[in-house]
Amino acid sequence: MSRRYLIVRTDRVGDVVMTTAIPREIKKAYPDAFVATLTQPNTSVIFDNNPYVDARITDDLSKDSFWDVVKQIRKYKFDYGLLILPTERAAYQLFFGGIKKKIGVGRIFYEIITLMESVSRNNYKPLRHEADYCMDLARKTGVNTDNYQPEIFLSDVEKAEISDYLNSKGIENSTYKIILHTGSRNSAPNWSEEKYFRLIQKLLKKYPDKKFALLLTAFEMTNEFKNKVQSLKDRRIYDVSDDIDNLRKLIKIISATDLMICSSTGPIHLADALDRKCIGIHCKRDMSCVKIWGVINKKSINLEVSKEYCDANCSRDKEICGIENGLSTDEVLNHIIL
Repeated sequence: MSRRYLIVRTDRVGDVVMTTAIPREIKKAYPDAFVATLTQPNTSVIFDNNPYVDARITDDLSKDSFWDVVKQIRKYKFDYGLLILPTERAAYQLFFGGIKKKIGVGRIFYEIITLMESVSRNNYKPLRHEADYCMDLARKTGVNTDNYQPEIFLSDVEKAEISDYLNSKGIENSTYKIILHTGSRNSAPNWSEEKYFRLIQKLLKKYPDKKFALLLTAFEMTNEFKNKVQSLKDRRIYDVSDDIDNLRKLIKIISATDLMICSSTGPIHLADALDRKCIGIHCKRDMSCVKIWGVINKKSINLEVSKEYCDANCSRDKEICGIENGLSTDEVLNHIIL
């Protein structure tokens, strides 16, 4: 009888991306397994077209939907529930959903009373990648793998749609495309808009006659920043942020680009899973550093504030971060080769 898995991660975009290798590795170990995911509605699209995912359940985390999700879980008669990030709500949903073997992280009280087994992150010693920690729950069920490279899939129709979209903006398929994503929703240490603006100025100066397209994608961009960029009057810059009205549209745009520059936040992990070249901007602090949140694919470059600078300028409680001056625009620019 085939195994039936439910993979649960109901938090942010980048966190969900870290689980995308799990269905693939389960199916490699157990080809007849049935694999489903439980995420929030907006992040469910990360699993669109994924050949290793058989079903998707979503939870909007509202009080009214709790038992609807439980009913969905019960319908599929899962053998394994992998609670990648401990949440009390999901722990009870897996319990009332009748899942036989539930696996979480750590030993929180609600995990104990819902009869959940656990894996330990051992206080993050030794420090490993977040995707590797996520895979530990699948390993607990017998999946033996060291491959935790995230992966996102696009259909041929989606590829054609995004090609047509970029063409409509005057961006040819052959044009080298760079995404500069300046936002982070405060999920990771990040540069100021002023520093990103200086990077843009230097990029234009470095390649005054080179044909390329610089796409700005962050919805958090301020009007002041947008106006300063427009004042450069360079037709190679495209602000596409207003056109990105859903996560799948952002995924499609990233998939069609050659390089992404971004802090360690959701969009750069999407790019990693799409096998796009990235330049990642990271703090050295344990929970923000390259070791745990760096881009994994071999095409990419992870830039990190030095330990010496971080020790002198960053607080471990995350209240103070010196990333603004800990990495220079020139360090990023040196890795942009057109």
